[in-house]
Amino acid sequence: MAALAKRQWIAIVSIVVIALVAFTVTRLHGVFGSDNEVSRSGSDALENTGYNPKQVLFEVFGSPGSVATINYLDIHAQPQHVDNVPLPWSQNLTTDDPTMYADLRAQGDGDTIGCRITVNGIVKDERSSNNVNGYIACLDKTA
Repeated sequence: MAALAKRQWIAIVSIVVIALVAFTVTRLHGVFGSDNEVSRSGSDALENTGYNPKQVLFEVFGSPGSVATINYLDIHAQPQHVDNVPLPWSQNLTTDDPTMYADLRAQGDGDTIGCRITVNGIVKDERSSNNVNGYIACLDKTA
């Protein structure tokens, strides 16, 4: 037996250490209550039903008779692109999400261009540029 212990002492110490660690972890789980299962409801609980619909209005305005190329993010944060649209232009989006990343960008062929983001009747961002073929961007990260 002593000869076996001399040859296998590393394996014996490893088994004892693993057993002590397993026992300690089990005891700590019991002390901190992580052995209690928390009941989880189904995916129906993830539905957004507690928010009022939010109206987000994108507007691009500019010189009379000018046209613009417009890029914006829709309610699912997917990029949308509209080419050569006559100004003024507007797009109304409705969402039940608690927040929306509202991003509107435009480049026109006139000497002035502007953009506006309005959420539930409150102007969140408005900018304008007085440059020929101007580029403009409006952003509201928490619409």
